Amino acid sequence: MSLAAFLLALGTTCRITRFITKDTLAAGFRTWVADRFGDDSRPSYLVNCGWCTSTWVAGAIAVYASLLHTTAWFHLPATALTLSYLAGLASRWLD
Repeated sequence: MSLAAFLLALGTTCRITRFITKDTLAAGFRTWVADRFGDDSRPSYLVNCGWCTSTWVAGAIAVYASLLHTTAWFHLPATALTLSYLAGLASRWLD
């Protein structure tokens, strides 16, 4: 896998992890998990812990990237997610 593909996989992992654990749009999902399994359950902890969630997201992205790293099926969504993550970081610094 090339350095570019690795960096795109890294950015994709960061963005998906942030979406699951922090973004308002996924708050309903986190609430559903807490209601279904309990606030102190492992699934609830998983969807609220960036460090924990990133392990699972990174595993899935690593498989995806290793199989498709030379195709548009990897590059297009990975580029969009990486740019989204970087734009979010930049907006914090610029505001």
